[in-house]
Amino acid sequence: MKTLSSLIVGVALAGCGAMLHAQPLQVVNGVLTGPNGMTLYTFDRDTAGSGKSACNGPCAVNWPPLSASAAPAASDYSLVARDDGTQQLAYKGKPLYYWAKDTKPGDMLGDGINQVWHVAKP
Repeated sequence: MKTLSSLIVGVALAGCGAMLHAQPLQVVNGVLTGPNGMTLYTFDRDTAGSGKSACNGPCAVNWPPLSASAAPAASDYSLVARDDGTQQLAYKGKPLYYWAKDTKPGDMLGDGINQVWHVAKP
C-alpha cells in the first residue's frame, strides 16, 4: 500500500456527516482510495478541468462526492465546485466519488456501472 503523503486534506464524506481530518488518500491495488480506505471513482460525464461536478442531487446519493475543506498540496489534485456550494476533490481535473453500494475497503462494485463510472487510477 502506497500512501500519497503529499496530499493531506481535511475531508468530509458527503451525506454521512463524518469529518475526517488530515488523512491521506492512498493507492491500493492500483486504484485511489479515500481516507476511509474505500475505492474512489470518476464519472465520464464530468469534464476534466471544468471545475464542476456533473453528479448532483439524486446522483450524489448513490455516488457521494469526496468533499474537501482545503486545497490539496499535490499538483494532480484540485477542488471543484458542487451545485450545493460545497467543494469536491478532483484528480487530474476529474471529481472523485464513492459508490454507495461498496461496503468495505477493497470493494469496487461501482466500476463499469452504465459504462460511465470507473475506478480512479493514479
